[in-house]
Amino acid sequence: MTKAKFLKRDTKRFSKFGKKRKKLLSWRKPKGRDNKMREKRRGYPCVVKIGYKDRNKEEIKIISNMKDLDGLEKNEKIILGNIGKKKKIEIIEKAKELKLNFENVNISSFLKKLEKSKKDAGENKK
Repeated sequence: MTKAKFLKRDTKRFSKFGKKRKKLLSWRKPKGRDNKMREKRRGYPCVVKIGYKDRNKEEIKIISNMKDLDGLEKNEKIILGNIGKKKKIEIIEKAKELKLNFENVNISSFLKKLEKSKKDAGENKK
């Protein structure tokens, strides 16, 4: 499927809407009462809607347990799933050993916060 090009309604008719002037080619939502594009009639340009987004060429892998870390490469996009703190700590420490980077977690700052919280908890007990 080719990527849809979203343009204003009369871009092919008038230069003020971008005919032969690419800088002016932009999207404006059709709002008129009798606008055929707004009514999504056949033969008129596409209207922006959910479903036209291109899929990512690289697949993103979600990590939810220690087994998911096996067989991953450095350049793969990985996301840490919705898991508890105990497992999250184990997975992040293992990922640091394997030199993997998460898209949604900064490993170094997470471990610093963890050490700080452990230190504060130790001081509170004394």
